[in-house]
Order: sequence, then structure tokens, then C-alpha cells
Amino acid sequence: MTERLKIFYQEKIVPTLVKQPQFTNKYQVPRVEKIVINRGLGDASQNARILQSSLDELSIIAGQRGVLTRSKKAIAAFKLREKTPNGISVTLRGKRMYAFLDRLVHLALPRIRDFQGINPKSFDGSGNYSLGLEEQLMFPEIDYDKIDQVRGMDISIVTTASNDLDGLTILKQFGLPFKD
Repeated sequence: MTERLKIFYQEKIVPTLVKQPQFTNKYQVPRVEKIVINRGLGDASQNARILQSSLDELSIIAGQRGVLTRSKKAIAAFKLREKTPNGISVTLRGKRMYAFLDRLVHLALPRIRDFQGINPKSFDGSGNYSLGLEEQLMFPEIDYDKIDQVRGMDISIVTTASNDLDGLTILKQFGLPFKD
């Protein structure tokens, strides 16, 4: 089943952006390539139960199992040993990416209390956008009674845009609520 946002991109966004002077054909119009969801575990990396619950939460939110990231070397000042788990990462592409973006824009972001919009200055210079969420409760899939601790996550939306202005244009077309 094709996702609603993918059809919207192909039928509405591409024809509107081709009319702009910087894009001469439909292949020059930027698109969303992948979405990376990342959660750092911090001191919870020593507890296997918290590690498993974090993996399960991100699996429910993303619709795909996360990958455990491990430390590459030991750093005594941070009490970090080599190869200990320190984060979880999920990379979404294709149907799951469009489904997650749809849920993020239409369900999760509007549920944030006193939400004014997301910061349009969080681009990296190459058209990719990153935002941080403070809690996982904004996603309707997460049951409030089953979480043990409120944890945040970082979401990076990677586009094929060559600059920040094109990235902002395509993400606004998808409906991301940017501050004015």
C-alpha cells in the first residue's frame, strides 16, 4: 500500500515546485531520502531492563526494530567502557519513512503542550533537518502506564536538497509546522 504522503509528494508537491525557477524538471525537486531516529541512553546503558524498554518503545514508534550503538573506546572521565551500549538508532526509508513522517506531522507534533512550531534554523547547511523531542508520550502508540521513565529522542530528516532553503521548501510542503 502506498503511503498518503508519497502520493501527495508525487501528485501535488512535485508539480508545484517544478513551476519555481530553481527547478527545471521533476528530477531536480528535492525529496526526503531517509529519517533517522536516535536516542542516547546515558547512565541507563548499565540497566538491561531500561535498555530493552527503550528498544521496544522505539520499535513501536518507528515500526521497525532499532540498532544498538556501542562505544568505540573507553573514556574514564565519563565512566564509559569499550563496547558498552550507549544509544539506539533506527533508520527509516520508503513506506515506513513516509508513514512515520505523516504521524509526526499530523499526530505527534500537535500533541506537544504550548507548541509554537519547530525551529527553522536547525538545518545543517546541506538541506537536512534535525529536531529533538523531549518525551515519547506525544506519539499515540505509546501507552502512558507502560513507560518507566520519560526519555527524549533526536530525529534527523535527510533530504536530497543541496541547500537549506530548498530543504525548508520541501519540508514546508510536507506540512512540517515551522515557526514564522
